[in-house]
Amino acid sequence: MAFKPANNIQDLQYFGEFGGVNPSVSDSSTYTFISAKTMFDTFEGNADGCYLYSRHSSPSNLYLGEALAAMEGSETATVTASGMGAITPVILQLCGVNDHIVSSRTIYGGTYAFLKNFTPKFNINTSFVDIIDLASVENAINSNTKMIYCESVSNPLLEVANIKALSKIAKKHNLKLVVDNTFSPLSISPINLGADIVIHSLTKFINGSSDTVAGVICGTLEFIDSLRNVNDGACMLLGATMDSLRASSVLKNLRTLHIRIQQHSFNATYLAEQFTKDGIKTVYPGLKSHPSHTVFTSMMNKKYGYGGMLTIDVGSTENANKLMEMMQDNNLGYLAVSLGFYKTLFSAPGSSTSSEIPDSERSEMGLSDGLIRFSVGLDADIERTYNKIKNCLTSLQLLEHKKQDVVAL
Repeated sequence: MAFKPANNIQDLQYFGEFGGVNPSVSDSSTYTFISAKTMFDTFEGNADGCYLYSRHSSPSNLYLGEALAAMEGSETATVTASGMGAITPVILQLCGVNDHIVSSRTIYGGTYAFLKNFTPKFNINTSFVDIIDLASVENAINSNTKMIYCESVSNPLLEVANIKALSKIAKKHNLKLVVDNTFSPLSISPINLGADIVIHSLTKFINGSSDTVAGVICGTLEFIDSLRNVNDGACMLLGATMDSLRASSVLKNLRTLHIRIQQHSFNATYLAEQFTKDGIKTVYPGLKSHPSHTVFTSMMNKKYGYGGMLTIDVGSTENANKLMEMMQDNNLGYLAVSLGFYKTLFSAPGSSTSSEIPDSERSEMGLSDGLIRFSVGLDADIERTYNKIKNCLTSLQLLEHKKQDVVAL
């Protein structure tokens, strides 16, 4: 039977304290006990349904974690104060001194910086590889390797990880496969494809309103419990705790995710196809020209499309900056980082979200100065949006350059 993540969310039904259709917000940092023994048992992890202190857990956070686990098909989940607040505890829980990680080279700049610059302080080292080249992935594994890390759709180059194939490699070598699925919620379900742990920045598509910073870790009950352990759990001891009020807000927004993702995907597909016809270098997993289009198609929950992210390359930083400023002036969206907002967001990753990656390495992976990343919004009339973007491209003579390039060929 096909995995249907939105149905799993729909089937969750909670009641508020006084019969409300939304669960009550647990607006407390600490919780009382009638019995001193129950407090002791809770500290020891032997009292189900009891709450001790909100850094450990809270009802609101557990409601959201349960819903996200249902969405991803994992045994359970724990929510955190940010996407990086989810990524870093997972890495530090799985790896210790002298351990090794195999990671995709095209990942979010903050994750890259953590693996490249921070974990070596603990003598945890990372080999960055072309995640598409499965032989390179396997060849990078050594006796100290503990995990393979990738993004289902990479930030910002939109490379697609073959999660089924990576899972086979991970299991062969007794490693954990950790997948950041921030770019493709609902569209791809990594647990169902063999991933061990799935991470999201809830800040992005899942929340969808750019008013919250949050993250989630989905995995087995054993692993999530280890993160919460009061003695050596990375989530517990690092303290990236999500606020209960924010958790309740994200849970409400999660209910409309399936509708939003379909519209994001529809709009991004339309723009990608039109940009391609105009001769603009466009990368989008939904295009047959995308190197991993077949891989994405084989993994996807087809109802939700190929996602809301695309890139175009306009040749230079100067061109990119001019175009983004003009698009913002024409109310087409915002020149801003992040993604998943109802309005289109655009940025030049080389000078923003991927600026932590050295110039030489950005060049090697194909991250050019003229690359613009689009998080396509929920526009009701995407043809109108395209025509306005095309007017901007024409005004800056960027389409003329492309036509000349085609003629020259």
